[in-house]
Amino acid sequence: MEKEIKKIELIASDDEQFEDARAISDESSIDSKKEAEDADKFHECESNVIVDDESQKDYEKNQTDEEREQARLEALELKNKGNEEFRKQNFKKSIEIYTDALRKCPVICQDERSIVYGNRALSKVKLDLKTEAIDDCAKALEYNPKYVKVLLRRAVLYEEISMFDESLDDFKKVLEIDPGNIDARSAQLRLPTLINEKNEKMKEEMLEKLKDLGNMVLRPFGLSTNNFEMKQDPTGSYSINFKK
Repeated sequence: MEKEIKKIELIASDDEQFEDARAISDESSIDSKKEAEDADKFHECESNVIVDDESQKDYEKNQTDEEREQARLEALELKNKGNEEFRKQNFKKSIEIYTDALRKCPVICQDERSIVYGNRALSKVKLDLKTEAIDDCAKALEYNPKYVKVLLRRAVLYEEISMFDESLDDFKKVLEIDPGNIDARSAQLRLPTLINEKNEKMKEEMLEKLKDLGNMVLRPFGLSTNNFEMKQDPTGSYSINFKK
């Protein structure tokens, strides 16, 4: 299953300039120490990669059509530079450049912004910044809800952090757009079992906590939860009976 997940992880952006990223595999000689250092540096300057779409939208209200078009072209140029840094495995640098592209690209250019957010998400994946990558995938999907490659990327990330319900939801959305998608079909068979296992584990943990709480309450009376028997009926409900 792990190899299956990694294969999907490397799906690149719909941007033709970025398709070469597919050639980069997890078996390439990436310096893991450098990767970890880049991730640390990213967290140190995380505020530098925040993009405020609403403030940007307000700023752009006073721009002319010509100014917006010029900004769009400059953003595309930055995006291409970010792609080059990604190919060279300078993932932290690519994140910074994609951020500059997002700050430059007019909010009205939804397709372009969606692609850049998707590209930045992949750079964050390479630095193992999974939560941050999920956030960027969400932004990309705000601008383009049918962005299949980003839906797949987020689905994989959700699965890797054990958010199986969310992962399955994204895979289902992929199938609505692309009914023949093999990865999504495979996930529909795999994830329900993982969801059930997680729910059972959560139920067991909850019952243990309730048992500890019950013992604390019953202890002054010389009793414990061992004096009670819990039975589950066919409906899934529980009944508690006192054992003498």
